[in-house]
Order: sequence, then C-alpha cells, then structure tokens
Amino acid sequence: MIETLVWTALALGVIGVYLSWTAGRLDRLHSRMDAARAALDAQLVRRASVVLEVATSGVLDPASSIVLYEAAHGARQAEEEHREVAESELSQALRAVFSDAAQVEALKAAPGGEAAAEELAASVRRVPMARRFHNDAVRAARALRRHRKVRWFRLAGHAPFPLAFEMDDEPPVDLADRP
Repeated sequence: MIETLVWTALALGVIGVYLSWTAGRLDRLHSRMDAARAALDAQLVRRASVVLEVATSGVLDPASSIVLYEAAHGARQAEEEHREVAESELSQALRAVFSDAAQVEALKAAPGGEAAAEELAASVRRVPMARRFHNDAVRAARALRRHRKVRWFRLAGHAPFPLAFEMDDEPPVDLADRP
C-alpha cells in the first residue's frame, strides 16, 4: 500500500514538473513573441518616418510626394486592427513611386539624398526580416498551444491566441538591391 502511494506521488511529481516546464516554455515563447512584435513595430514606425522625410523633402515630384505622404501618414495613424492593411498600402506606394530607377537616382542626386536613399533602403529591407521573426515566434507559440496537455491544463492561462502579422512587405527592387 505504501509502495503504491510512493509511486503515485512520484508519478504526480514528475507530471507536475513536466507541466511546469511546458508552462515555462510557453511563457518564454510568448515573451519572445512580444519582443519580436515590439521590434516589428519599431521597424514599421522607422520605415514610415523615413518615408515621411523623403516625401516632405521636395526631391520627388508633387504627385509622388503626396502618394508617399498619405500612405506613410495612414500607416502611422492606423489603429491596430487596420494596421496590416495600412502597412501594405505603404509598401504598395513605395513600389509604385520607386518602380522607376530614375526616382531613386533623383533622390540620390539631391543634397542629402544619398543618405536618405540609404536610410530608406535599410528601412524597407528590415521590415520583412522583422515580420519574419515575429511570425516565426507566433508559429512556435501556436504549435505548442495546440498540444492537448496545454489545452487540458490551461497552461496558456488567459493569454490571447497569437496572431501573425500578414502584410505586403515586398520592397521596391531598386531600393532593396542597394548595398
């Protein structure tokens, strides 16, 4: 009888440690996901800020400046549930304006334009990387949360189910190829 109680207590202890380890892993994944989301937000804000600077610099033609300004302003002011669409529209505006290599060359030829072009190129290259890191963290957290043990023992607590950030983040070819 005592031997059965000892084995039962030992089994419950092992199960408890395993569940605790799984809950800790899930917590670390959620923390990683939050950090990746913060990095993505920073890169999106940086891209919108650089686009606003370029749009208001007077280097581009007025129509291109207005298109870029409105898209960047919309991306910065978008509420969370509409942010993916606003950021996609900014990506589309960047591709539309800088689809012609002459626009990139005009930007580089202006005073201070070389630095602005480099900063814009860097910001449009970093957004897809930050989005990829965020979505990888979301994918890992989702995979763990789908396990029965996580659902049955409610190891995720009341944390919302992780959502990926889906947007059109393809940079303009002439900007993305810059060294």
